[in-house]
Parts: sequence; structure tokens; C-alpha cells
Amino acid sequence: MGSITAIKVAQKQLGLDDDVYRAKLQLITGKSSAKDMTEEERQAVITEFRRLGFKPIERRQNGRQKLSGKYAGKLQALWIAGFNLGVVRDRDDAALIAFVKVQTGIDHVRWLQDAEDARKVIEALKKWLNREAGVDWSVHSRLQPWQRADGYRIAQAQWVILVGAVEAKIPRAFWDAVKGILGQQVSGRALTADEWITVMNAFGRRIREKKVR
Repeated sequence: MGSITAIKVAQKQLGLDDDVYRAKLQLITGKSSAKDMTEEERQAVITEFRRLGFKPIERRQNGRQKLSGKYAGKLQALWIAGFNLGVVRDRDDAALIAFVKVQTGIDHVRWLQDAEDARKVIEALKKWLNREAGVDWSVHSRLQPWQRADGYRIAQAQWVILVGAVEAKIPRAFWDAVKGILGQQVSGRALTADEWITVMNAFGRRIREKKVR
């Protein structure tokens, strides 16, 4: 991202109208237009905007936008869960940003940083996964700790998609499948988050293959 583009992105992120924006440029560099600045002056503006809260957009190696922020990991995990459940076609971050904007009207700059906005987006995604893929997020006292894990809940919903509701009621078949994926004994212990990710990714591939047939 060039420095002029970065400054414009910062203006939008920080919510600066044109008058305030130009006043800040004037205060920092003595110039009211980024185009008239030297590269050193532009970097000074970017540094000041960073101090005010500007978060430059990160890019992956393929050039696509990479989300960052306190709540990015949780939201990306739910989005990829949707991909592995067969309800999300594009697992890219840009698709997540667009979906959230349509569903909630909340700009991604806000929900990546603000706790309340992040909570609203998380709840919206969970409700969507429940509605479209049957993920059960309910919480009650009878649940064992391992049953409360998001990975378990998502994998269970995947299993229903793969084998049907009747067969999915047989716990042993589910755990045999999990054991086969992980290549190790799983009874008598709680799986780690990474192990559930391995299981969800494997089930996800099966679901996508099933849809292609």
C-alpha cells in the first residue's frame, strides 16, 4: 500500500471529515494535501495517525486482505467453521467482511477493535450457523466441559450433515471417525483446540466432496 493510499485509509478509519483531515495534515506538515508532501512528510502523517488509532490493512502473500485486531481470530474461526459446514463458499477474509456488513451494517474497522460490536458480530455468525447448519450453541448445566467446546459443537453438526440425523445419534460412530482422523485414542480425554481444528477440516473436506457429487 502506497503512503498516499495509507493516509486516505487512515482518514476513513479515524472518521475524519475533509475539513478535520486537512487541518491535521496542515498541523503535522504545513501542507493540506498528501499529494504535495514529500515521502518523509507522508510517513510523519502516517505515524501520527497510527498514534491516533490507525491500523494499516495487512495483506497475505497472495495479496488479499488479512484481518487483524483483538477479535479477528474468533471471527475468522467462525467463518472458517461455516466453510467447513458447507454454508460458506468463500473462506477469504474479504467475504467475511462483506457478509458482516450486509448482516449487521457494522464496518469491519469497528468490530475488529470494539468489544460490543465484536460481540454483535459473533452472535450474528453463531445464529447463522445454527440456522443454516444446525450448530447447537446452547449452554446448560448438564453439559460436560468437552461438550462446551466450539470445536465439538461444530464437528457434531458436520457429522449430522455427513451421516444424517439418525446415525449421528450413535456416539461411537462419531468418535471412531474422530479417532481415525487424529490417528490416536481419544476416549477418556478432552480434545485440544488444534485437534478439533484437524477434525473440522477433515469433515469439511468430506462435506464439500459430498456436495460436488
